[in-house]
Amino acid sequence: MNAVPLFVAIPLGAAFLIPLFGLWWKKSGEVLATLSTLVLAVMAISSIGAPAVTHHMGGWAPPVGIALVSDGLAILLLIAVNVIGFLCLVYSLKYMQVYSGLPKYYSLFMLMVAGMNGVVVSGDLFNLYVFLEIASIASYALVAFGVEADELEAGFKYLVLGSVASVMILFAVGTVYAVTGTLNMADAAREISTRFGGPEMNPALLLAAALFLMGFSLKAALVPFHAWLPDAHPSAPAPISAMLSGVVIKSLGVYAICRVFFHVFGFMPGVTSSVILANIMIWFSVLSIVFGGLLAVGQWDLKRLLAYSSVGQIGYVMLGIGVGARVLATGGPRSLAGLAILGGLFHLLNHAAFKSLLFLASGAIQQATGTRDMKQMGGLKERMPITAMTTNIAALSIAGVPPFAGFWSKLIIIFAAVKAGLLVVSFIAIAMAFVTLVYYVKLQREVLFGTVRGAVENAREVPALMYVPLIILAIFCVGFGLLYPVLGYRILEPARDALLNGAEYIKLVLG
Repeated sequence: MNAVPLFVAIPLGAAFLIPLFGLWWKKSGEVLATLSTLVLAVMAISSIGAPAVTHHMGGWAPPVGIALVSDGLAILLLIAVNVIGFLCLVYSLKYMQVYSGLPKYYSLFMLMVAGMNGVVVSGDLFNLYVFLEIASIASYALVAFGVEADELEAGFKYLVLGSVASVMILFAVGTVYAVTGTLNMADAAREISTRFGGPEMNPALLLAAALFLMGFSLKAALVPFHAWLPDAHPSAPAPISAMLSGVVIKSLGVYAICRVFFHVFGFMPGVTSSVILANIMIWFSVLSIVFGGLLAVGQWDLKRLLAYSSVGQIGYVMLGIGVGARVLATGGPRSLAGLAILGGLFHLLNHAAFKSLLFLASGAIQQATGTRDMKQMGGLKERMPITAMTTNIAALSIAGVPPFAGFWSKLIIIFAAVKAGLLVVSFIAIAMAFVTLVYYVKLQREVLFGTVRGAVENAREVPALMYVPLIILAIFCVGFGLLYPVLGYRILEPARDALLNGAEYIKLVLG
């Protein structure tokens, strides 16, 4: 229980100490950030199998006091955020040497991690918003860290659209507080279920739900709220691109949607508004899958292709969550809802691994070749065998080729959609899985295989501090698929159960 606040306190303390120590020790940022993220990663992994707990800040019990909650869902996200954060930090030690102002980079990086961890463990709507803003503001600055024209433009666009999302979320928080008289999520859920659990939800709460859905969907880059992502991901330094795609859009977007809609509003059987919200989630997901996939096909900029791919793959994650929500709202079997949610959470974990790997690999390729244009590449496996091998593993996994992890998570999501009677949605998901394979075959053909040509001729393998994280993430891409029975039992099923059992969440927080 006492360890839960450390997920916020450690990175927040490091973020403030790094600039201070940097005045007299230039390497302080690298050392403090590496040690902090290593400790956080170890803490997150060691929390696997731990019982759900609620920490009362200052000894004040909720709903009066602030609560930090660690349940199965929070543990899943803490593992993704902190393990990916540590690997991206290790990669940064060599990659970021060409940049100036590195203490600022490491300080902002730790602020971003602190914000994401805070969002994950917060049991309070307003504090969720505060931590979301901490992570968002840090990520705006990190996208523009190169201070070139493209970086500044992308960072400004991200700032403007992210601020719009933040305003929506803040208004939604205020509306929930005005109606329920509380900011604690469990207490608000209890008020909503007892006072507004009739055939239709209170109109003000419907407005709040709509604002939450739009705001978090923008943070998650779901279509039609994705406009910031195709510019932000290519412009940011590679480790920040990996963090944005691997964990930021998930913790600030997907996780927040899951926590607020399953645990605060709930998907009550027979309630029309619940069915409508679930259907909107599904169609946002379908639009993301289709538009992200089709726009990725025509890209020749390596990082922009990966950025549009992120839009499509986050659609698969939200499809699993949306199908599960719809089954609950229509009174379907909880086992089917649990299967769909499990598939969505599994794909979330898989995407954190293989998309982080792909963005880190793209940074290594760009550093070695001096370009992101795939037309100027070819035969990379001859010059950079480790980078090429790990990129190939990630491409096969995200394309859904068995036995890699991406195949199993997509299979579970599509099977659940078929069982739920969503045949058109299932067909679209299957068709776009083949489109995903097409543009990753294009990446393999133009970049990895063939004869050495263009910018690849003078390329050399990157230093060990950059390729070791690639190897570890490649192992995850294979291991998540082969070791699913262990992974599912220890990590995914507790996260699924946490979403399905809203009453248990209220009991955990309020007693």
